[in-house]
Amino acid sequence: MKELAADGTPVAVTCWVLKLARQPYYRWLDKPVADAVLEEAYRANALFGAHSEDPEFGYRFLADEPRSIGAAMTDRTAWRICRDNRWWSVFGKKRGQGEKAGPPVHDDLVRRDFRASGPNRLWLADITEHATGDGKLYLCAIKDVFSNRIVGYSIDARMKSRLAVTALDNAAARRGHVDGCILHSDRGSQFRSRKFVRALNCHRMAG
Repeated sequence: MKELAADGTPVAVTCWVLKLARQPYYRWLDKPVADAVLEEAYRANALFGAHSEDPEFGYRFLADEPRSIGAAMTDRTAWRICRDNRWWSVFGKKRGQGEKAGPPVHDDLVRRDFRASGPNRLWLADITEHATGDGKLYLCAIKDVFSNRIVGYSIDARMKSRLAVTALDNAAARRGHVDGCILHSDRGSQFRSRKFVRALNCHRMAG
């Protein structure tokens, strides 16, 4: 608003357009928000954005989002902000609060028997972290057990559910008919997310 006023737009006009009262604005000019409060707001906004996109993540994973945009914080700070705003992982919510539970952890359909009688019967998925000159990158790779080849992958600077979903979509598009294929993973939060479960169902796969 100060920038608009400097360009010649009256404060009264700007307040009218934004449906804001002038008195609170002038009080704010007299007593601007402290830097610590603004920093807390930036952190909370980044955490909320990460939580909205991946509600399965706990505060430790959510804290990676502010760090990636320069709003570094400790895990303890992330936990406090999430606690104060009641942003809980769908896998860690307490029962009896009227909230729907997140998707259950998938059964281990492989039972440690990593063999396949043909292609697109059993896939293995894993996420690895790689350090680069520009920071960390995460690679999600999917391997067909029968051919022992990588059939799909994705790379991202953030280890979110979309990393796994993109790799799965890539593999399914390359291999075609994957109905009934079992995808085995370490059951990390990316592979248990609602988005990934929907992707599995879309491709008629089991996980």
